[in-house]
Amino acid sequence: MSKPSEPQTAALPTRGDLFARLEQMNAEALAGGGADAVQKQHQRGKLTARERIDALLDPGTFRELDRFVVHSCRDFGMDDKKVLGDGVITGYGRVDGRLIYVFAQDFTVFGGSLSGAYARKICKIMDLAVKNGAPVIGLNDSGGARIQEGVESLGGYADIFLRNTLASGVVPQLSAILGPCAGGAVYSPAITDFIVMVQKTSFMFITGPDVIKAVTHEDVSKETLGGASTHTETSGVAHFAAPDEAAALAVLRELLSYIPQNNLSEAPRRPTDDPRDRVIPALDELVPTNPNKPYDIKGLIEAVADEGRFLEVQPEFAANLVIGFCRLGGRSVGVVANQPAHLAGVLDIDASVKGARFVRFCDAFNIPLWVVEDVPGFLPGVAQELGGIIRHGAKLLYAFCEATVPKVTLVTRKAYGGAYCVMNSKHIRADLNFAWPTAEIAVMGSDGAVNIIFRREIDEADDPVAKKAELVADYRETFANPYRAAQLGYVDEVLFPRDTRARLIDAFDSLENKRDSNPPRKHGNIPL
Repeated sequence: MSKPSEPQTAALPTRGDLFARLEQMNAEALAGGGADAVQKQHQRGKLTARERIDALLDPGTFRELDRFVVHSCRDFGMDDKKVLGDGVITGYGRVDGRLIYVFAQDFTVFGGSLSGAYARKICKIMDLAVKNGAPVIGLNDSGGARIQEGVESLGGYADIFLRNTLASGVVPQLSAILGPCAGGAVYSPAITDFIVMVQKTSFMFITGPDVIKAVTHEDVSKETLGGASTHTETSGVAHFAAPDEAAALAVLRELLSYIPQNNLSEAPRRPTDDPRDRVIPALDELVPTNPNKPYDIKGLIEAVADEGRFLEVQPEFAANLVIGFCRLGGRSVGVVANQPAHLAGVLDIDASVKGARFVRFCDAFNIPLWVVEDVPGFLPGVAQELGGIIRHGAKLLYAFCEATVPKVTLVTRKAYGGAYCVMNSKHIRADLNFAWPTAEIAVMGSDGAVNIIFRREIDEADDPVAKKAELVADYRETFANPYRAAQLGYVDEVLFPRDTRARLIDAFDSLENKRDSNPPRKHGNIPL
């Protein structure tokens, strides 16, 4: 009898076969939506997702995760439409040698639309960022939810929103809007700490122009509704507007240089050749002798800062309050300053909200605060009162009261009324309060105070104009100066303006090991 034949076995793949398959899959993933889609992206004046990552991170440091992920949707013909990576590139790399997690939406793949698998990739990156205490950056360029996946896509957005919220105040979160960002998708960058947009090519809105026209019959363009200018000048949604993507990514890199890795670390220090005791004679002439004449507070900030460098945040929105970052003796410092050159530096609704959010960011991430005060009060008017200036102004007050980081205030001229209290006064836990000889610290301006206090005397005087002038001069000598506040200990030192840089650096050095805390609680109830 013949022996039964042994079963045939398939030949095992060789090592070369295995390596070749990996090379093929990598090439497929790197191709994204294909050459035609990449060309269309470039024709729109936009970089691809991978080009953006390369421009953002230190060369050769990007490590991609989940490169071969694909969606699992079987409906609407999607089962045979799968692209490796599924429309978002995720991973980690370095910026100036520091660990950064990043995701970049790929508009060349399904228009960058978000699927369940896509969302899970982003969530993984965000979880890793929190676990390892590193900033996370989102490069947004998406058509929105992937309609074919229905509720799974919506659930994916909610999973991201939850992680944005839980990471808030734990690790810095930065967003770049580099294309469309519409519908529910806008809420992820809205929760993050800073948003950078690109002029003419990026848009953010809940509902687009077509829907608005159908529902409200208003005719509006995408640029007017949600372009970079709209959100950096009018709505305050975005913090920076850049002329192109390269500039936007450069802003992100610069911004990172001022902020720490997480809420348990300090911002990186930069060595400087700028002398810490540098005298600045020009500051002696900065404040005009006429109390009603404006001047640019940014001239003071830049004169005092290391190498004159000041990164202003939201420069076009609520310009009566200036916020941003500078360095003093190599230390990163958050700046909040009234701007006499715009609305006389008054506090209004937009300025209060702008300042409050910035103060809370700095406090969350251990960045000391330098407050420059020249404020005549809160902006009067029916629109402000009906718009809730009481509630919104209280946000700024709350933020300063709550902050436990080192806080130093410099009063250059006016510090009137309730605005004096709000702008980091000694009474709300400011650590050191300085004033220039030009400071006027009082309930209100001299003219207004005299009109109220001495109305009868002025009316009954033989020469009311001369009498008022006499009383104004006397009031100014008695109250509208820094010395009364200094006598009470509300101002720690009256400085010659030229010595401001040296004194500020010394002040922050002395506060380096500050210890302060708030009462135990789940969280406060800021008047939102």
